[in-house]
Amino acid sequence: MADNDEQHEQHTFESAGSGASLTFPMQCSALRKNGHVVIKGRPCKIVDMSTSKTGKHGHAKVHLVAIDIFTGKKLEDLSPSTHNMDVPNVVRNEYQLIDIDDGYLNLMTGDGSPKDDVKLPEGDLGKEIQSAFDEGRDLIVTIVSAMGEEQALAYKDAPKN
Repeated sequence: MADNDEQHEQHTFESAGSGASLTFPMQCSALRKNGHVVIKGRPCKIVDMSTSKTGKHGHAKVHLVAIDIFTGKKLEDLSPSTHNMDVPNVVRNEYQLIDIDDGYLNLMTGDGSPKDDVKLPEGDLGKEIQSAFDEGRDLIVTIVSAMGEEQALAYKDAPKN
């Protein structure tokens, strides 16, 4: 029995720069709506999930519907409820916007160090950030990071001192 279990528990982990794992395993039945999951190698937010019991000896299956947090694409997956799925480590940080240079946001972290490797988002959000910046407003930009990708998700006016 032990040999059989060991064969199913082999995981391959991709390395991350800071020593932290990009994902962690979670049993499918423990996943929740509005939580995160990796589907087809993409970090996603779960928007709908349903459980169906199959025949007399079959395992219950979980049907997941999720939206890619970076592209907005809808992805679906079907998995036995007892199996593990990867959950991405999703981090949200807020940075002060200093400048927009050549399609990249020049940001400043809370401790004053620069961060300039995040692209100005495409579409309406990018246009809104650009025009608000052009108006001379002080902006705080929310950056979401998961699985080695980063993207500006939202912005707001910086609080007045």
